[in-house]
Amino acid sequence: MGIFDSSTTNDTTMKRIFLILSSFFFLALSGLSAQEQHTMQCEQVYPGIWRYRIGTPDAVTPTTVRYKEPAAAAIGKLGGPSTSPVEPQAQVTDRGVLISVPLQPDEAIYGLGLQFYSFEQRGKKKVVRVNADPGADLGDSHAPAPFYVTTGGYGVFIDNARYMTVYFGGKVRRPASPSDVKGKEDKEFLTPFNGAYDNAGEGNEVFIEVPRSEGVDVYVFAGPTMKDAVARYNLFSGGGALPPRWGLGFWYRVRNIFHQDKVESFADEMRKDNIPCDVFGLEPGWQEHSYSSTYTWRDTLYPNPVKLIDKLKGMGIKVNLWTQGYVHPDCPIFNDLLPYSGDYMVWDGIVPNFFLPEAKRLFADHHLKETIGIGAMGFKADECDNSDYTGNWSFPEISRFPGGLDGEQMHNLFGLGLQEAMLDALDATGKRTYNLVRSSGALAAPMPFALYSDMYDHQRFINAVAQEGFSGLLWCPEVRAAGGGEEDLVRRMQSVVCSPVAMINAWNMAMPPWKQMNHDLNNKEVVDPNCQHLMEQCKRWIEFRMQLIPYLHAAFVKYYRDGIPPFRALIMDYPDEKEALKDIAGQYMMGDDIMVAPVVASGNGVTTKRVYFPSGVWYDFFTGERIEGGRSYDLAFPMDRMPFYVKEGTILPLAKITLTTEDPGSRVIEPKAFGTDLRPFVLYEDDGSTNPTLKENTLRWDARKKKFILDSSFYILTK
Repeated sequence: MGIFDSSTTNDTTMKRIFLILSSFFFLALSGLSAQEQHTMQCEQVYPGIWRYRIGTPDAVTPTTVRYKEPAAAAIGKLGGPSTSPVEPQAQVTDRGVLISVPLQPDEAIYGLGLQFYSFEQRGKKKVVRVNADPGADLGDSHAPAPFYVTTGGYGVFIDNARYMTVYFGGKVRRPASPSDVKGKEDKEFLTPFNGAYDNAGEGNEVFIEVPRSEGVDVYVFAGPTMKDAVARYNLFSGGGALPPRWGLGFWYRVRNIFHQDKVESFADEMRKDNIPCDVFGLEPGWQEHSYSSTYTWRDTLYPNPVKLIDKLKGMGIKVNLWTQGYVHPDCPIFNDLLPYSGDYMVWDGIVPNFFLPEAKRLFADHHLKETIGIGAMGFKADECDNSDYTGNWSFPEISRFPGGLDGEQMHNLFGLGLQEAMLDALDATGKRTYNLVRSSGALAAPMPFALYSDMYDHQRFINAVAQEGFSGLLWCPEVRAAGGGEEDLVRRMQSVVCSPVAMINAWNMAMPPWKQMNHDLNNKEVVDPNCQHLMEQCKRWIEFRMQLIPYLHAAFVKYYRDGIPPFRALIMDYPDEKEALKDIAGQYMMGDDIMVAPVVASGNGVTTKRVYFPSGVWYDFFTGERIEGGRSYDLAFPMDRMPFYVKEGTILPLAKITLTTEDPGSRVIEPKAFGTDLRPFVLYEDDGSTNPTLKENTLRWDARKKKFILDSSFYILTK
């Protein structure tokens, strides 16, 4: 008979005593877990930046494999407070590390990389995990970054490569005892699932669980505003990327099965139609083997790549090559890379650990011989993310890599490693580059790569332009086809010219989309009778992009020097209007003086869109209409216009329309003034070198002489 046999009074008493003692023991443990937060070792590593450490951090983290060291001098110029704006706490558990960061009432949260399904994050649970095509708002992204900022004016970075789980408030600890229970106003829920309870109006915590780690570093970045905190994070990353001027021009990617003669004739046709273009992208067909890759030219399609690249160079067109990070057995460096690769393959190719110096050297040397050495200026790095939803084609989390990483860590870092390997080769030319990549993450700001995605929802693409600025990322809302017809094509063109990379990606189309929007007819080369009209519609917006290049270049210089994102959500510039702006994702700032709110096709050619105007006075670029800020307006936008507004007092330096940025005419500018009390606009001379010496060109209005004055000759004013 056991002591818990309820047939005896003594056993029943013993059972009750045991249960009571167990309850007290459990309550004691519960109270301990609520108070067992350990004070982390704190060190101010740079002005306005604190590192909190608990336990022993992983050997490989984003900071240990970073592309650039922090821009210490630029961080020093920012100054900063003497104390951290928040005090993280943490404990090492049998599950990993649990971090807690206090959250104030009504503090809104942004970031965690490109989150396609949500904008403001409070009340949400997210997992920092790479996935190419996430199907729900779970945190999966092809560009996750363990960094967030809040309207409290600070940022938090978790220096770890694991699939960490983040609870952005909304989780309330149980009280340690009944006496700790505080009365609260009842919250009525009409249904159990009417939305996340985010504790708005109450203090709370952000919880971050880092699995399978024995320690972690948490960095806190001071503001005082979100924009300041993000700038400090970007400078800690090494400063923002500065594309060469040609990278800010117009890009066109040709069909993947084109051969050399077809590419050359296609370029001739673009020039005949006077369509500006600075970059041609060659898709997978240029390689002898693509999935996985050899990084060698396919002789049957490109018998003389040097001739092709030289011809395009003579037309002012740079060549960008599609590539991958998985190395095919036929690649000349396959055997040499084998010892530096993981134990699982992808598409019959090995997966190198590009953070190992020898792996990077082998990769760079091969490309200096085969591609960059003959004039290629950049790459499109595809499929360097993961995929649980589209074929499960990537390496598994159980993989092991030389250098101590497992598959989970490598997934979150692989896109960064591939970028570093390509930059080792590209930087050797002494000229700056601009590229595309399908996966990125933490501390990526200095890498001259813009993200893209196989997802193709236009509104999400627009939202991502606003999102990118929270996490040190760049985004390309590329134009492919136009399933919604002419209006869809034009609206997508408007969006893409107001983004970091203006590009049509016709990888599976024989002709430009303006010649035929029906995919099947396009590949049969059946020209739409309305093609001339469509071409003029698209050409107008491409030319508009060429006019904006001096302005965009200046915005990127600010990113490079000061860490301020060139494209960013409105709330970053207008933090005092957070109640109006905290959920506005479809509008964003382009530089300091332009607000863009791209339109999604309505189906009838005219779209009425509600646009919020922050405080101040704004001008419609196209009509000159003056609009008072601080409120929203419902406005109509026919297809020949988009919401593109300029701050009062701005001098906008519009470039002469040229076919390429190499044309000296692209340095001829026609200033356009908006309002009175005009502020000087600073332009920059740039030789395109890897470490440029940038000279300022100040454009100002001389009220006495009633004309614009430019103090340098790199740009020339129209007469």
